[in-house]
Order: sequence, then C-alpha cells, then structure tokens
Amino acid sequence: MRNLVIIMIMFLSTIGPAAVIGVVGYSAVKAVGRNPSASARILLAMIVAFIFAEAIAVMSILMIFTLFK
Repeated sequence: MRNLVIIMIMFLSTIGPAAVIGVVGYSAVKAVGRNPSASARILLAMIVAFIFAEAIAVMSILMIFTLFK
C-alpha cells in the first residue's frame, strides 16, 4: 500500500511540470510561427519557463524521497 501511495504522489508531482512543458513548447512554436523576428526573445522566455517547471518537479521528487525514506 505504501508503495502505491509513493507511486501516485510521484506521478502527480511529475505530470504537472510535464503538462507545463508541453503547453509552453506548443505556445512558443506557435508564437515563432506568427512572428519569426522575435524568435530570440521567445526562446529565452521558453527556456526560463522550462527551468522553473523542471525545478518544481525536482523539488517535489526530493521532498517525496525525504518524506518516505
């Protein structure tokens, strides 16, 4: 039972950042398609959003490992 709880919490804590990465990537490609001259600014904003989403995922997984040690 405990393993199932850990698996469910890990799944829920990684599905959110994965969805954010998908939405940001889709929006960035769409924005570059509309305005190719702003691709450098769009790329920078996309990379920053990816970094924040991955940081949230890493912190949540580290908290899970420390809670269920």
